[in-house]
Amino acid sequence: MIEWLVFNQFNLAKSLHIIAVIAWMAGLFYLPRLFVYHCQTSVGSGEDQRFQVMERKLLRVIMNPAMILTWVSGVWMVSLSWESFLAAGWLQLKLLSVLFLTLFHMFCAQWRKHFVTGINRRSERFFRGVNELPLIALVVIVIMVVFKPFA
Repeated sequence: MIEWLVFNQFNLAKSLHIIAVIAWMAGLFYLPRLFVYHCQTSVGSGEDQRFQVMERKLLRVIMNPAMILTWVSGVWMVSLSWESFLAAGWLQLKLLSVLFLTLFHMFCAQWRKHFVTGINRRSERFFRGVNELPLIALVVIVIMVVFKPFA
């Protein structure tokens, strides 16, 4: 009975984790793309204001809760199977990639504030470039989870 409960708890945590990661990654891909287009607007214009609203809502309503749920559900899964995860080398690389995504998220929040205050000094090209970084982390994470090298 306890094994069944732990198994179902793990599957619930994993389901929530997958849903949260999908939402978080969508935001991590989309927010820098919004910044690309936001760079093309004049400070204080109607377009500038519209992008600020879109970026704020994306960050606060979707990305922040998704990031928090990703971390909470991930820690929940590890806590349910601590012994097996402790020895998993693939997990350390996955966690390093998730830390990178968390830092990237924080940088995005900071860049958004620069647009709000009208002091953005980053170019369209910069945001086009950084827009690719979450994909690299995602590739590493998926490979670690699916193939579990260093197990």
